[in-house]
Amino acid sequence: MYDLLSGMRILEGSAFVAAPLGGMTLAQLGADVIRFDDINGGLDHERWPVTSDGQSLYWAGMNKGKKSILVDVRSEEGRELLTAIATAPGADAGMFLTNLPARGWSAYENLKARRDDLIMVALTGARDGAPHVDYTVNAMTGFPMVTGPTQADGPVNNVLPAWDIGAGLTISTSLLAAERRRSRTGAGSLIKLSLLDVALWTTANLGYVGEASVNQSDRERLGNQIFGTFGQTFKTKDGQWIMLCMFTPRHVKAVKDIMGSDGSFAEIEAKHGIKLEDEASRYQVRVEVESIVGTWIGTRDYTEVATTLENAGALWSGYQSFRQSLNDAYLYADNPLFKTVAQPNLNGVAFPIPGAPMWFEDLKRLEPAPAPRFGQHTDEVLADILGLTASSIGDLHDRHIVKGPSAI
Repeated sequence: MYDLLSGMRILEGSAFVAAPLGGMTLAQLGADVIRFDDINGGLDHERWPVTSDGQSLYWAGMNKGKKSILVDVRSEEGRELLTAIATAPGADAGMFLTNLPARGWSAYENLKARRDDLIMVALTGARDGAPHVDYTVNAMTGFPMVTGPTQADGPVNNVLPAWDIGAGLTISTSLLAAERRRSRTGAGSLIKLSLLDVALWTTANLGYVGEASVNQSDRERLGNQIFGTFGQTFKTKDGQWIMLCMFTPRHVKAVKDIMGSDGSFAEIEAKHGIKLEDEASRYQVRVEVESIVGTWIGTRDYTEVATTLENAGALWSGYQSFRQSLNDAYLYADNPLFKTVAQPNLNGVAFPIPGAPMWFEDLKRLEPAPAPRFGQHTDEVLADILGLTASSIGDLHDRHIVKGPSAI
């Protein structure tokens, strides 16, 4: 974490991945991000994966460094409290991000009436407000029809929520851009963003739209091969898997040096009148190259293959499960991105959590903060931001307008 955004206050009304990720990105840069959930339970506060006693590891992952408050959002009084927090005075306050329905109290027009320079980022499924999630958006993009084994029949989904991730990072970028505009001009902003548009924007930027439009063709299914260059999965003699890529002439030279002077690669080049250093050429003869490389790897144990590839400067990596990667010291134990931190929402259970992934060389890097307990900061926020007395806050608790703190 950093204190770059120290003093900036953002109210977050969110669920699932994209909006919580946007808020967490800002929180890890030092912003005071206050996430509110309904007093009767949030949409995702028990979301899987969970611990053996049902406590959400997902919540711990997506809400690091935030404050958590619980409010009865169905009551007029509860909505008024949230409105007051969203529009509270302060040059670095008056910011609201959400992927919940922005209507009633949370509509931009209503909040702007209370604070004219309000900044609001509103994420929807589609630009017309139609509901969508990562999987339904992905189905429309075309990616499931080119994902999976070459012999697959029908769509294959990707378990990585790519569009949620893209949308979450776009949320944080959008809010920072709007805040910069406000600091220069005094003007607030309503930023509308849709999950579908983020997906289509990315799809077009990667050339898929141009390929379909100009070439009038659909991308073929390639399995674990890489389109337009050389990359493939190989199995070693002792049953372990590696990914080997050749993206540049240097990578090609490394593999050629490993294969030795048996002439196989030279024969391929002579046969087709190409040079494997050319990216398109090695893609066109990928099956022949794969056969040679696969034979070499398949007759050797993983340790020998790994040592040889590393020494040659090849572009490669071994496949690992999540648990195997956790035991990889290079990724976690020796990586200063991670610290083992006790989690309040998991009754103090500790495991490695990351701070912000960017490194500012001239700034002090702070320890990553865990996610809060559900409703942990209700009283603190009401007192510090709205100036409510202990007696008034107690009354709100007694009448079930607010709640917290509590464990998930």
